[in-house]
Amino acid sequence: MTENRKTGHLLTEKINPRTVDLDKRSPLEVVELILEEDSTIIQAIEKEKHNIADAVELVSDKIKLGGRLFFIGAGTSGRLGVIEAAECPPTFGTDPDLIQGYIAGGREAIWQSIEGAEDSRTQGQELLAEAGLTKYDVVVGIAASATTPFVEGGLQYAKNKGSSSVLVTCNTVESKIADVTIELLVGPEVVVGSSRMKAGTVTKMVLNMITTASMVQLGKTYGNLMVDVQPKSAKLRDRAKRIVMYIAEISEEKADELLIESGWDVKTSIVMEKKGLSLEDSRELLGKHNGFLREALK
Repeated sequence: MTENRKTGHLLTEKINPRTVDLDKRSPLEVVELILEEDSTIIQAIEKEKHNIADAVELVSDKIKLGGRLFFIGAGTSGRLGVIEAAECPPTFGTDPDLIQGYIAGGREAIWQSIEGAEDSRTQGQELLAEAGLTKYDVVVGIAASATTPFVEGGLQYAKNKGSSSVLVTCNTVESKIADVTIELLVGPEVVVGSSRMKAGTVTKMVLNMITTASMVQLGKTYGNLMVDVQPKSAKLRDRAKRIVMYIAEISEEKADELLIESGWDVKTSIVMEKKGLSLEDSRELLGKHNGFLREALK
């Protein structure tokens, strides 16, 4: 039986008085209205920056201990979590198992809406149980409404397993079910209840902040350069080459040679050049410094 959930009181479900005549507006006016509403996003993030930083610290500390990061959500929230997880390996060279995204309804729900999937409290629990959740893992629940049963069930399971947890929502939360709660109060949507809009945009930005800032803390960048990039396409190979050229201050030809010798490992290529070490010694030096290039180059 489908759970009877009343959501009319939620901020994301309220009628936006500024857009009640939306269907009477011209294309330009609709765009301007959306732009005006989106201007509230940065202010909402600013108010929650300390909680976001707490989430980053939690994630990076747990990963250093061997933990993993799980995003769980339904609908738009679930898709955003899946996207975030999928984009970390090519950008930061992470193992696909390190950061994972689970969506209510499974893989099929990524491409099409599966109504009702979010109402299962047990599905999120089952997915996390299959993953072998431990006390070193972090579960980030993404729920614009803050009341999605799929997410609530997953966060409760994380608590029961001793795992750390974060809730990213666009409503106020009365009962704190996560270690860190991030309330992104962007207000009612342009189209009432369409949380793929402001709520989706602000959530995407904050998920970017959590993963990016965590990866920086883990030594996945040198300055603002993605030195753990996986060069598996022509574009990424060109980027890798430019990074090596820039940091090692060498020619394109030399960077090519080093990358080929290192198996297209940017950090190792740079250490080989800057420290005058062999391939194996460069890898060993990086290992001693837990992959932090800046430390290895000192």
